[in-house]
Amino acid sequence: MAFFPPHLTLVERSWYIAFRIICACVLFFLIFPIFVIVPLSFNALPYFTFTPEMLAFKAVGYSTQWYKEFFTDPNWQGAVKNSVIIALASTSIAVGLGTLAALGLSRKDMPARSLIMGLLISPMIVPLIISAIGMFFFYSRLGMQGTHIAVILAHAALGTPFVVITVTATLVGFDLTMLRAAASLGANPTIAFFRITLPIILPGVISGGLFAFITSFDEVVVVLFVGSFKQRTIPWKMFSGIREHISPTILAVATCLIIVSIALLVSLEILRRRGEKLRGVKHS
Repeated sequence: MAFFPPHLTLVERSWYIAFRIICACVLFFLIFPIFVIVPLSFNALPYFTFTPEMLAFKAVGYSTQWYKEFFTDPNWQGAVKNSVIIALASTSIAVGLGTLAALGLSRKDMPARSLIMGLLISPMIVPLIISAIGMFFFYSRLGMQGTHIAVILAHAALGTPFVVITVTATLVGFDLTMLRAAASLGANPTIAFFRITLPIILPGVISGGLFAFITSFDEVVVVLFVGSFKQRTIPWKMFSGIREHISPTILAVATCLIIVSIALLVSLEILRRRGEKLRGVKHS
């Protein structure tokens, strides 16, 4: 069959099909529950289940009232504002620190590279609840607990490892002869960085920034410990809504977040391909 590579045996062809079936089942198991939220967010009644009218595809069973409530409710809009401000500020800090750290770690003469890398990525390894408790006691002693700056710094600490990893991966195989050539032509290190290094690592920097933004935008545990009601974010508002006042508005917010996540994932894939193209990586 033309569907299979001609050199495969019967066992290899069977595994070829079985592997793809397994992958499809795993994807279905992971993704289907998420997309169930989308039609439920258009429920005309304040229920978290499909009504008979919805199952019969009658127009009377669907409504956009929960989206209207999300975009008009001051509490939800305040949460959106806090989420955007905190995410953008923490991402800016994470990108700056993470990029500088990655540039330093890319140098072969950097002492204790493995130890420093392990410390930088430790926020990804340590359970989030432990980090949140430590940050709570730390910022409480400084009198910063319950402030925007504390939440921003906490989220920056969580997002920096993503920037370090993506920028470090972009720097793999970086041709240092270009910097030497720039120096031989009279360019100082600052000019060489902005005209040579930065354009090459920019896809990695932006990708790391997007990961840091997503991490901050979706994070709820740390903000519960470090923040206060004034710093309530969208995840905090959703978490509180599920516990205190269940409303389909939460489903409408979740649908909006799914759309944003898909857009960011598409952007990351585009940046990844552009980064590989800049580094001369060819797809088979």
